[in-house]
Amino acid sequence: MTSCGESVQVALCGLGNMGSAIAGRLTDAGLPALVFDLDAERTRRAAEASGAAAAASVAELATADVVLLSLPTPKASLEVVAELAPLMRADGVIAETSTVNPPDMAAAGEVCAPHGVGIIDAAILSGVSQMRCGAAALLVGGEDRHVRKAEPVLDAISGSIRRFGPLGSGMSAKVLNNAVAHAVMVVLSEAGALAAATGVSGTALAELLGGADAGLTRPLTHRFVERILRAEYEGGMPTEAARKDSALVLDLAQQTNVPLFALQSTHTVYELGLAQGLGRYDYSAIATLWEQWTGRPMSETGDGSGGE
Repeated sequence: MTSCGESVQVALCGLGNMGSAIAGRLTDAGLPALVFDLDAERTRRAAEASGAAAAASVAELATADVVLLSLPTPKASLEVVAELAPLMRADGVIAETSTVNPPDMAAAGEVCAPHGVGIIDAAILSGVSQMRCGAAALLVGGEDRHVRKAEPVLDAISGSIRRFGPLGSGMSAKVLNNAVAHAVMVVLSEAGALAAATGVSGTALAELLGGADAGLTRPLTHRFVERILRAEYEGGMPTEAARKDSALVLDLAQQTNVPLFALQSTHTVYELGLAQGLGRYDYSAIATLWEQWTGRPMSETGDGSGGE
């Protein structure tokens, strides 16, 4: 990444908790920053705390080389982009740090393109405290030339920048990461309830699941990376055995009066896998169901046909 010492003017629109933390990172890095929020008092406080200059309107931000957005909704972001793009220099770049979906980034890109303004997604994976201390991770998507233009700014606010691909890919990565985390939280809550009902301590369960070959890590490191991405489903633990184990936990939940939501719904997939002839293949072969349903392979071998 490019050094933060390069001369670049940066502006920031949106001064909530995350936006205020970003403002502090910018001024700590010595970048001349101009900040704005619809709430004038919030703008004043953030400018005072960070040492940035306060803008009186969105239009004033258009003088910057790079404009960062930290806004509450996709609609708000698109409205700001629509106001900024016609006013910015043709080589200016808008960097979206708010959490939006890839189609939102595509819509913003369409607004920017006629004016020669670039736009990238710089999704923030970390929380406010990590941003404040410089440990936040950014998931970046967009054209290389636009990312390069914004590099001094990205370097200033992030201790870890991960490049994913075209516009929208960084946002997609964040949404997917969060979806997995939120789904896992439900599964862990169900597992914890079952553990409490059957005399297994939560500490012991956490130690078990955290192991390299256990239920949290093994599906990712072995089954997703080594099997699904390579379309290698021969051998391993058969889908029919996974279905049997899934049925056992449903029985256990009934016996202990523990309500299930995530584990109940995942069992359906294994039933579908057996119906599709995947019984003797490794249970990661359930991924091929989604390949059939979407018509898009997950494997990176160019095959994606799996074990069928």
